[in-house]
Amino acid sequence: MGASDSKLSFKQGIFRLSEPKQIPADDAYWTGYWELPESSEDVFSLFSAADIRRTRDSNLANLETLILAVSSRLCVLRNHPSFPDPELAPERDALNCIRVLTRLLPYLYEADHLEAWEEQFFWAARRKRSRRGQLARTEVIFDEEDPDQTPTQGEPEFEKAQPLAEEIIDTLIDLLFFSDFTLPRAPPGKSKVTYAIWQSGVGCNTPVASTKEYENNRTEILRLLLAFASKSMYMSANVLPVKGVKAITYMATCPDKQVVLSVLCSLLNTTIKYNPASWRVPYDHVVFKDHKQILVTYCLQLLLVLVLYPIPEPGNGPPPKNFFRHFLGRLHRPQDFQFIVDGMTRVLNQPLQATTAYLPGSHKSLSWAPEMIMLFWETLQCNKRFRSFIIDTDRAHDFVVLVLYYAIDQRNDPSKQGLVRMCIFVLQTMSVEPNFGKSLNKTFEGQESLPASIRIPNFHGTYADYLITSIYTLLTTSKGKLDAIYPALLAIINNIAAYIKNLGRAPSSKLLQLFASMSSPSFLFANENNHALLRSLLEAINAIIEHQYQNNPNLVYAIIRSRKKFQALRDFTLESGQEEIERQNQIRKEQGSEPQRADSIDSLRSPTTPRTPTLSNVPEENGAFAIGDDDDSDVGDHHENETPQSPVQPTAGGSRSVSVASSVDETVPQQLRGMSEKARGKRPVGQPAFSRQNSMTSLSGSGMPNLAASEFFTPSASWIETWLPELPLHTILTLITLLSPKIAPPTPSTTSTEAAAAALKAMQSTPLLNIEPSPIRVHLFEWSPLSLGWYESLLWGFIFTSEMQVAKGTVGVWNGTSIRLFKVQEAAAQTPSLLAPRGAVDAVGSNLVQRIGSLNLRGQGRATSGNGNATATPGSGGAVPPEVQSVRDV
Repeated sequence: MGASDSKLSFKQGIFRLSEPKQIPADDAYWTGYWELPESSEDVFSLFSAADIRRTRDSNLANLETLILAVSSRLCVLRNHPSFPDPELAPERDALNCIRVLTRLLPYLYEADHLEAWEEQFFWAARRKRSRRGQLARTEVIFDEEDPDQTPTQGEPEFEKAQPLAEEIIDTLIDLLFFSDFTLPRAPPGKSKVTYAIWQSGVGCNTPVASTKEYENNRTEILRLLLAFASKSMYMSANVLPVKGVKAITYMATCPDKQVVLSVLCSLLNTTIKYNPASWRVPYDHVVFKDHKQILVTYCLQLLLVLVLYPIPEPGNGPPPKNFFRHFLGRLHRPQDFQFIVDGMTRVLNQPLQATTAYLPGSHKSLSWAPEMIMLFWETLQCNKRFRSFIIDTDRAHDFVVLVLYYAIDQRNDPSKQGLVRMCIFVLQTMSVEPNFGKSLNKTFEGQESLPASIRIPNFHGTYADYLITSIYTLLTTSKGKLDAIYPALLAIINNIAAYIKNLGRAPSSKLLQLFASMSSPSFLFANENNHALLRSLLEAINAIIEHQYQNNPNLVYAIIRSRKKFQALRDFTLESGQEEIERQNQIRKEQGSEPQRADSIDSLRSPTTPRTPTLSNVPEENGAFAIGDDDDSDVGDHHENETPQSPVQPTAGGSRSVSVASSVDETVPQQLRGMSEKARGKRPVGQPAFSRQNSMTSLSGSGMPNLAASEFFTPSASWIETWLPELPLHTILTLITLLSPKIAPPTPSTTSTEAAAAALKAMQSTPLLNIEPSPIRVHLFEWSPLSLGWYESLLWGFIFTSEMQVAKGTVGVWNGTSIRLFKVQEAAAQTPSLLAPRGAVDAVGSNLVQRIGSLNLRGQGRATSGNGNATATPGSGGAVPPEVQSVRDV
């Protein structure tokens, strides 16, 4: 039968599936599902979403029989002594069974009304035909629908069997390590299933031979395992961490250590060992699909699904252990860490290298940089030896720069807010280690080689200088998109503050500019909790003074020059704040500019007026927002030519913009901000970090303030009295009292170097009296069920949009299904480009040497989730995949 005849027969058989008549389980009709399709594209294109939904809703019995038929056929093939013999047990049959199951599962998961049926059908105990019964049947081997039916004379016998889903998953795991299917042919007499690690690296020093066919087969199996786990996409983010997904629980709690280690190391090594920079013909990725890259994508995604999964509470004791996370945390050999770090750095460096390529756009754009950052974060959290390794070897510096690149470069892209926030949490996770803070005092060399987006002009300082300046950039130029994680950014500064030495003039100036912004009446009055940000910044400045006073003359000098602002804050009242706001509005009016929103108390009372000024629209220290004006000139010298951006403006409409956003409740940002000030004060010094346990009871919610504007909040004198006396101003005011008389104001002829030298001399002769160093506090990232829901929605958003890139114009696994974990909308089609051509002529057009668009984290042609996305582009004559971007990110 020709290929066209085969496709026609397969399509006709699909039409029959949804007819009212129930097809008998032993009908030869079912064999067509594994014998007729020629490729994965046949199954996904001919078995349309409408066909599946029509059958599901009108004849569920036929759909049940189909699932039983293909799963039974798959299990029989796995146990067949000749598999994968082309005649007796062809691998084509197994692959088609895998493809049919992959195609069906998302449409079963999306149907709420089938939840009870799904639980019973896939996860209930059952009976199946015994081995003798299987051998007695030469055609379709299927599971008996009625397990209570007793066999009559001549009927095959039945035996107890594990739930259907467990049997399928076990079969798939075995097929990942099957002789002549996914691994090289085993010697005669050896077991067909050998749990050999696919690639050398962690746990394996000997490479295993592989072929393109083996890798394609692994890819098909991994995609089905992801489809089983994708039940996560069809649950809301607040339910997912609590309820869990049975398929992931079953895989993650596998008691067989050999199986877990083989799967873990195979996925990890395949991911880490992939080298996108290997020699190739330039622009070959424009024309050809890299099957190796597709395999690596699925390996990394399944690895993350398993490693970050929290086992839900069973209700009658502690939950089982996630063995994938457990064994990742048990890695300890330095050569393994070196292997992992080198691979991660290679992938994360790729966009930076692509910008300096001789032929712009000639490098293949990787699609999994966000997932690689997630894997780095997971390894940091669950493996304390890995944390020590990257810090002790100074590799942490590389990751600081790389993570800041992704955060700063994408900070104003609404579709990348989840990725940016994850980058900030990664930095916070690293910053809790004391040795990390100490290592930042190393001089930052080679800054000129960085991409323009993260390069600081005229920069000559330490990594601490670079990190603080970059955090300042994120705080002041993100146009309010990152206000939910301002506490995390300040927590990073707090965690490293006690170890900072020789802070430069420019970053010292930045800290004082942040103080001026956060202590302004407009910022404090905009929200009932914004004062917590001010307190956090003051604690960081105090920590530098109390623990590194002699080593930071630039900061001390900047404080002395800004003394009036600290004194004004000490005497702050409701009336003085209102007068300052009115004074600044009057100045703006005289200068011909509009009064700033939320500057007056009347506007703060209006529930329809935006009342949360962000640090993006707060002027520099000498601007109108400052509390009082010092007689001296601006604090410090400004080496950076950065200026705060204007408030975010409405985006121009016109395109059908789209989005994948987490469905977590709007209060989730509050859960992502660590601990409350009171709780942090009570936390014992040196308490271990990164304790994300399986138990949900250990995932305490955090008490950091919610920065969203309170609808009807009105500042009052009594409200000010609740927080103003608690501000930690004692250390700074004492310092000002001691040093102000000894530091002469600079004259016009005084250089900044001379002024700093004079301040240093005064500091060396002036001991800090009446100031006792407070214990060093660690500001941890605390997990809660809601933050885990956000985190899982972030991962599944990556997986969803990655599948669209892999599909390349064909039908993806989850396209068009009713996803609840995040939102998906479609985008307008884009014109073809060099990286998304209509044909060969476009690919070699005259614009070959022009810069191709802007740098994209996920690569051209990739639609992405609300937590890390890129613009989708049309395929060659195919349907336009949806673009997904954040509209309501946590």
